[in-house]
Amino acid sequence: MADWPTTDEIAQVIDIGDQAAWDWNIAQLREAAIYRVKQDVGVWDELVDEPDDSLSRAAMRMCELIAERPEAATAGTNDPTYARLLYGHRKRFAIS
Repeated sequence: MADWPTTDEIAQVIDIGDQAAWDWNIAQLREAAIYRVKQDVGVWDELVDEPDDSLSRAAMRMCELIAERPEAATAGTNDPTYARLLYGHRKRFAIS
């Protein structure tokens, strides 16, 4: 199993120059992205569920989306890369 992306990895991907000045914001960005991935998966059980490589990369992609445009996070499932990374992981589906 993989682990969620670290703040150092996120800082590298979103290309932040002085990471020390952004540590608090990066930590919040990380938590928001992980929360969004867990919500999109569905019924996430903290005691049983662990991220795999695909979910870890989905969290990283969500970090990118939030950093670029915070409003894009609400439409994250419309992002083809994010949707592809979540493929096969959903436990709950919307009923129309």
